[in-house]
Formats: sequence, C-alpha cells, structure tokens
Amino acid sequence: MPRVSILLTCYNHIRYLPACVEGIRRQTFRDFEIVAIDDGSNDFSREWLAEQPDIRCIFNEKNLGTYETLNVGLRETSGEFVAVLNDDDLWEPDKLLKQVQLMDENPKIGLVHTGGTFIDGEGKRQEGNPLGFAFPRFKTGDVLLGLVYENKVIASAALVRRECFKELGEFNREYFGSGDWEMWFRVAEKYHFGFVDLPLTHYRVHGANASHKLERIWRDDEKLRTWIAPRIENLNDRFALGEIKRAKAFNQAALGTVRTLNGNPAAGRAAYAASIRLNPTRWKTFARYFATFLPPATFRKLL
Repeated sequence: MPRVSILLTCYNHIRYLPACVEGIRRQTFRDFEIVAIDDGSNDFSREWLAEQPDIRCIFNEKNLGTYETLNVGLRETSGEFVAVLNDDDLWEPDKLLKQVQLMDENPKIGLVHTGGTFIDGEGKRQEGNPLGFAFPRFKTGDVLLGLVYENKVIASAALVRRECFKELGEFNREYFGSGDWEMWFRVAEKYHFGFVDLPLTHYRVHGANASHKLERIWRDDEKLRTWIAPRIENLNDRFALGEIKRAKAFNQAALGTVRTLNGNPAAGRAAYAASIRLNPTRWKTFARYFATFLPPATFRKLL
C-alpha cells in the first residue's frame, strides 16, 4: 500500500494536464500512487490519461461535480495520506516530501498545506491577488477560528490523513465550490493543521476557474455560513471569549452579505443585526446593514 494516494481530479483541461502530471512524476518523495478521476471530459483528456502507464484511471459515466468526484477517489484508494491535485495546478518537486515529514513529526496534525503562487494560463507567476485574496497560509497549530474568516487551504496544496475521512466522513457533494472549506473545517474541529512555508503549490488562474462563478459560490457561502454558526457556539475550552465573539460576529456579517447577494435583504439585515450585537464597534457591518435597503446592483458595487 502506498503511503500517499494522489487524487488527480480532471475535467476538460488537456492544455494543462501533461504539465500537472509531470509535476507529480518529479516528486522527490516516491511512495505514492496516482489515481486520476475524470469527471466527463470531452477534450481528449481521457484518451491521454489512458495512455499513461503510471496512472490508474477512473472515468465517471456522467459529470458528478468536484466533491463527489473526490469521494469516488477516496473510495478507490487506501494510502495513509491523501493528496488532492486539480488538473490545472502544479507542484514543486519537494511538495509531498516536506508535507509527509511534517505529518510524521506531528501526530496531532490532520492536514498539512503549503505556500504557493498564482500562475496564469501560460504558467507565468501572477503578482498581487488575481482572485481577490493572497495565496492562503496558516501557521501550524489550532486553526479552527481562522477558518471562520476564510478558507485558507487551497485544495491542491493539501495533504490529509486518511483517518480524518474515516472519522469525519467524505466531502459534502451538495456544494459547488466550497465543499473543501467545509471539509477542512470539520478536520480542524478535531485536528491541528500544519503549514510548509515554501512556494510548493501553484494555483492556475484562468477563465474557467470555478471561483469565477459567483452566483453559485454565493449560494454555497450562505449554506456554509449557516452551517458554521452553531459549530462555534461552545468553544470556550479552546479559545478566549473575545476571540469567539469576534469570530461569531464576522460569520453573521458574512452571512448577512451573502443572504443579501442571494436576493434576501431582510434576512441579510437580521444577520447583520446579530453581528452588531456581538461586535458593535465594527463600522463596516453598520454600513452594510443600511446598504441592504439599496438596489441589489448598488449593494454589490459597495462591497
């Protein structure tokens, strides 16, 4: 049994797929298997994958979506660790080596992720924040409250202990693009996270990224924020009360924003009001509360 099972998720990225696979083959850590799960590509990805002697291929009969595709891979592999790699992203040669070393040194860690960069369709580094956020990073330790504020683990940068999935279950297939965030939150409830502070993962930004489909992401975010709210109610044994209140206030404010973006400003105001009660010093929440009375297009421009 290999120590690492690499779940290579594929969907219509034949332009990037060979470079992605070459990055796997160049890994200095060698005890791994590559399992490619193709979710219905029609661009020659399947034919190319089938010709690769070191890749085990699973071809979904129909398009299942990101998270059920990952679940298919989880069910068909048995490695001690699970690495996710999207077919348009790239790894540096020491990526798996550094992650496995950190896992072996810290049994409390359930997930290790790496630093990285954003690259364009030609593989050139993109400066700044092309998706509106910096490349995610968490220091090693208890990151649960940090995950209330944002998803700071890019899927292709993550290595997860198999036991996490056995204990906590699979990815939630009902999400479009935030199912990894929900999964990481579940892992963080039980385990510490590790971080390799080196640029070992390269996230490709191009017009087909799921993160560009904003309306579906907003619906995901409303579902996720609603799910998070009760899970941060009783954490006094892990975090200071002030930290918890700030996280709860932020979550309610974020819920107010996505409810309003999803066409329900009255529910958005209710969430903003709950946030203000928890943290009455955050002026931005007051401003957005009143902005919910404006036309939807104006509200979006003010964010």
